[in-house]
This record gives sequence, structure tokens and C-alpha cells, in this order.
Amino acid sequence: QVQLVESGGGLVQAGGSLRLSCAASGRAFSMYTMGWFRQAPGKEREFVAAISLSGGSTYSADSVKGRFTISRDNAKNTVYLQMNSLKPWDTAVYSCAAKRSALLSTGQYDYWGQGTQVTVSS
Repeated sequence: QVQLVESGGGLVQAGGSLRLSCAASGRAFSMYTMGWFRQAPGKEREFVAAISLSGGSTYSADSVKGRFTISRDNAKNTVYLQMNSLKPWDTAVYSCAAKRSALLSTGQYDYWGQGTQVTVSS
């Protein structure tokens, strides 16, 4: 089992940047595919990005391609989401998730963090 804690959210102006972190406790972090998701008020949860076990492969939603970058440091049990050129519609609660699978996909995540709020002002 793995516990996930996100940090790094906050208020930023449009065009700005934020870096989210997700620290994982428990064993075998490198055996979990990791993902980031977001949920805006009144909307369903949306997939943002995922990263493979080693970090060698990533997959991102079209809405964030070219602006957001997911990465991981297995030595630190941490996954990151670098968010650049932020837009007001990126405002949401961002959560990280983990699944004990090598499948790089948008679904079937088993463990979730509590989330961190990102607010982008216009």
C-alpha cells in the first residue's frame, strides 16, 4: 500500500508557473505507475498526465501538452508536475494517484492523495 501527499499548490496569475510535488510513503515506489488528475468546481475529475515506472515514458492530456510536464524521482519517492503558461481554466484541485501496474493509461488507479488547490487568476 502507498500513501500520497501533494504539495505546491497556490494562487498564481495567468501565464505563471507552479510545480506540484507528490510524496509517496510505503515500499516499492518504482513499481507504481503515477498520474496526476484535476477536478474543477462542478466538473468531473479529469486526467492530466501519467508517467511510467522508470520515468522513461509519459502521457499527457491534450489540454496540457506543451505546458505541463510530469516527472518522477524514484530515489526520493516523489512525482512532480511542472505547470507553465497557466490559464484560468487550469484552476482545480490537483491530485496524484498510483497504481501497481506498468500500464501507462488514464484509468484504474488504486491510491489517491487528498489534493492541492491551484488557482489561476486572470
